[in-house]
Amino acid sequence: MAFHKFSDSLCSRQPQSNGRICESHNLDLFLFTLIAGLIIYWFMSRKKAEPIPEFKKAPSTRETSFIEKMKKTGRNIVVFYGSQTGTGEEFANRLSKDAQRYGMKGMAADPEEYDMSELSRLAEIGNSLAIFCMATYGEGDPTDNAQDFYDWLQETDGELDGVNYTVFALGNKTYEHYNAMGAYVDKRLEELGAKRVFDLGMGDDDGNLEEDFVTWREQFWPAMCEHFGVEASGEDSSIRQYELKEHNDINMNKVYTGELGRLKSFETQKPPFDAKNPFLAPVTVNRKLNKAGDRHLMHLEVDITGSKIRYESGDHVAVYPTNDTAIVNRLGQILGVDLDSVISLNNLDEESNKKHPFPCPTTYRTALTHYLDIIHPPRTNVLYELAQYATDPKDQENMRKMASSAPEGKALYQSFVLEDNRNILAILEDLPSLRPPIDHLCELMPRLQARYYSIASSSKVHPNSIHICAVLVEYTTKTGRLTKGVATTWLKNKLVADNGHKSTVPMYIRKSQFRLPFKASNPVIMVGPGTGIAPFMGFIQERGWLKEQGKEVGETVLYCGCRHKKEDYLYQEELEEAEKMGVITKLNVAFSRDQEQKVYVQHLLRTNKEDLWRQIHTDNAHIYICGDARNMARDVQTAFYEIAEELGGMTRTQATDYIKKLMTKGRYSQDVWS
Repeated sequence: MAFHKFSDSLCSRQPQSNGRICESHNLDLFLFTLIAGLIIYWFMSRKKAEPIPEFKKAPSTRETSFIEKMKKTGRNIVVFYGSQTGTGEEFANRLSKDAQRYGMKGMAADPEEYDMSELSRLAEIGNSLAIFCMATYGEGDPTDNAQDFYDWLQETDGELDGVNYTVFALGNKTYEHYNAMGAYVDKRLEELGAKRVFDLGMGDDDGNLEEDFVTWREQFWPAMCEHFGVEASGEDSSIRQYELKEHNDINMNKVYTGELGRLKSFETQKPPFDAKNPFLAPVTVNRKLNKAGDRHLMHLEVDITGSKIRYESGDHVAVYPTNDTAIVNRLGQILGVDLDSVISLNNLDEESNKKHPFPCPTTYRTALTHYLDIIHPPRTNVLYELAQYATDPKDQENMRKMASSAPEGKALYQSFVLEDNRNILAILEDLPSLRPPIDHLCELMPRLQARYYSIASSSKVHPNSIHICAVLVEYTTKTGRLTKGVATTWLKNKLVADNGHKSTVPMYIRKSQFRLPFKASNPVIMVGPGTGIAPFMGFIQERGWLKEQGKEVGETVLYCGCRHKKEDYLYQEELEEAEKMGVITKLNVAFSRDQEQKVYVQHLLRTNKEDLWRQIHTDNAHIYICGDARNMARDVQTAFYEIAEELGGMTRTQATDYIKKLMTKGRYSQDVWS
């Protein structure tokens, strides 16, 4: 603008006879501005357009036809997995490797990456088989990566004649919809004309999932050999999936330091944020909730300002913890390696979509700290593969025995690994003859998974903040070792300011079906003892906000519990204030150990049965349960059955059906864990 004003003033000072010069000057200026504008427009539009061809081009580099891939690489077995925590994927990889021992060739496949409508073409490949390792998640739902496959199964009427299949389901008996996804896939494939070559396997994580899988697998392969007329090669040796590459001279800017997807994504954060691209949220509050007692209950708040992250009350926040540095250092020491060596583990199968077991290149220290689960007791396949490195024949024999389905081997694994809660470090310490190469150990260890917490805040009240409520997990094992929960220990140590630096938490949001009723006038009954109160803090905040907006809000009734009123009454001040302000209609707290007879939330439900029955049966109340699935959720459900029997004049069968109908209508929701 200054340039134009200056030009105008020059023209205005010229004599009348110089008018043409001024006009010519104006024309030159106009042409110059026009040309400059066109150049800038061309340059800017060219710059914006650059990423478009790249974005469009990216998917075409990945083969979406698993049939063509199988034909191209000579494979006849495909193992699809629906996996939320990595176990289903791990089992699929094990079955895929097994195929080699039976003179066949397998591949593990994520259904999200392939066109599953091609399943009908599997019959084009001789002696072919599709195996499905399907986990159930939430209220009988498919895992995130199997959602599209599930939708396709529901909608398709395609013929699967000539397709051979079997299913291994992963679930937990404490949940209402035990192995629902695996059972559905098994049944639906048969309905579509596919041939089941082996019975549905049912894995129960509440019992011994590993044992269930090993038992099923050892019966499955002989049946498969008989079906296809093939014989086991007898080759039981270890089969490596990745090869080690050491980088002695590498630009450290190209080395992963904990990122899950894009290199340097923790340095330059770009939305949208998800499981592969978590947001580093600064910790603004980290306080102890309990006043006394030997436990540590904590409340954290993380700041999501500027992240474009949106959440609703009832959603989960997923956080990526890191392993204890002392355990990582001890592993390096016991295996005699330089943990700061830069390495890559490259898939020997060049056609595989999975090029590395974790982001590479990286250091052993980063892999053991950020990427690998070194705390959970190792599964039997890890012991089997590592057995070859034990120099004591007795150790080698026992490790192989634990990986078998023989009763003696199962009992040994149960006692030595599971009951004694030995992680990989404890096993190495207790078997001094076992010193495997660290690269093989890293290949075999499962990935460290995100941990999910019910969000303890409402975005209506806290749009730029997410609240977490957690209890520190810490206990001594039978071998006298102190075991600490990976995530809760890590969260406890997330100080608001750490040596002048803000502590951050890599996080993203997982959407939930655990939602307040659409009509605010519906009563809500919330049952959440212990840290199960978390989502209800968000619900209470939201109901309070709705009241402030002048909305008609129904009864808001809370049943929560703790051990002692003077020790661990979580959010006491906030809850009592909410009741005083009329946001909570009735606050019911069970202090389980403040009297001789233990009192739990289910006892308080029975005490208030008349009010409850009116709220549920007459006033259309929505019921929400959050907390322990194994005992509390069952006991609470039983209390509701009994109330329906007594006050609704029903039999137990009718009462069960009544509650089941509430679940179907979305009026009985559970956010539980075991």
